[in-house]
Amino acid sequence: MSDRTELAAEAYVYGYPLVFDLSMVQNALRNGFGALPPASFNAFAHSSRLATPAAHFVSVNNDTLYSIAQLDLSGGPLRLHVPDTAGAYYVLQFVDAWTNNFAYLGRRATGTGEGDWLIVPPGWAGRTPEDVRGVIDAPTAMVTIVGRNACAGPADIPRVQALQRQFTLTPLDGHRHRTGLPAPEPGVPGVLRFFEQLRVWMAGFPPAAADRAYQDRFQPLGLLEEGPSPYATAEPGIVRALAEGLKRGTERVEKASRPTPADDDRDPGAWQLDPHLFDYNLDWFGIGTHDSPEWRIADREASYLTRAVAARTALWGDHGYEAVSAHTFRDAEGQWLTGEHAYTLRFDRPPPVESFWSLTMYETPDYYLVDNPADRYSIGDRTPGLVHGEDGSLTVYIQRDRPEDPAGAANWLPAPAGAFRPLLRLYTPRQEVLDGTYRIPPIEPRRPR
Repeated sequence: MSDRTELAAEAYVYGYPLVFDLSMVQNALRNGFGALPPASFNAFAHSSRLATPAAHFVSVNNDTLYSIAQLDLSGGPLRLHVPDTAGAYYVLQFVDAWTNNFAYLGRRATGTGEGDWLIVPPGWAGRTPEDVRGVIDAPTAMVTIVGRNACAGPADIPRVQALQRQFTLTPLDGHRHRTGLPAPEPGVPGVLRFFEQLRVWMAGFPPAAADRAYQDRFQPLGLLEEGPSPYATAEPGIVRALAEGLKRGTERVEKASRPTPADDDRDPGAWQLDPHLFDYNLDWFGIGTHDSPEWRIADREASYLTRAVAARTALWGDHGYEAVSAHTFRDAEGQWLTGEHAYTLRFDRPPPVESFWSLTMYETPDYYLVDNPADRYSIGDRTPGLVHGEDGSLTVYIQRDRPEDPAGAANWLPAPAGAFRPLLRLYTPRQEVLDGTYRIPPIEPRRPR
């Protein structure tokens, strides 16, 4: 492998979150996704129904109604209004162009009362209105707000929709500004398009100083060149290096996103729970974040691969102290989970959370929700009609076909025909989840009698 090929692979891992994030921003603006309609910059798009398999978004949840806004702060600050949710769980998560979670508003972070907040672009030095509760400093001029309002099912949707209408964004100066994403140069060959996007968007949304120093290593690839694209008429040698580097970088991210041999050394069926998947933010700690070594990855360069994996498998996911997810690919006997078999998951006691929990089914390898005739994509403590044991335990039945017995049907989480990955979400987890004291029970294969 040439030096430029290896450098291109490193650039892919480093830049994948930026390119993937802004590509999703573009898609949201133009097409929306799932239950979310398209919306212009600096306006919320609200989902009117819980997510279904039509939402082709990695690991999308089925517990909340989303309210998502793509912010363009190049024209100046925005005033954000949040309603009083009367104690109901919600979170507004602020994500910069590099996928750093840099601020949170909501039940855990700031309570559920009504108020206004000011969102300001990098370097802003204006006057803050006296009537706002606080200032949210954005690391980049492009920001995604990921809002989640807890929804207990279809009957609860009208309540949530009434709240959604009260989340508003208003320019501080009263004028609408339209700048938008910098456009990569047309005419760049498809195999080099990723690097052209990375070149343009790195310049448009510079990261923290330490990351900018790391970016200097990519000068030989043309990623730091300004003006006309160097890739429109690139010489064959650099095209080969970039194409091969793209392939190698993609393989690294995909490999890191899958179970590793080390996972096979875990107890059979053990769940992989990583409260620190989103700890790659090392520089921006705003309202609602935890600024402590516990929530930072110590090795900055190692954090780039973690960040890429997080974008690949759970884009716009939040820090573990807001919500944590656990997943598994294997049953209690160490076998791969597949819809060819039936399983049970027995909770002796409810998972320890301050808010609520859910178990959601995803197919692999895309991690999309699984279509099924029951239209049930998740199950949890808010699912109506669950049947508990006399001792308070809860047994979830995981299989392709509806169980014949009433208790099994009530507690059924439908599975696909092929391989799958269930995901357990714990909203506002308690300390025993974060420190590993709590152990999630393994999924047991269900043998025919």
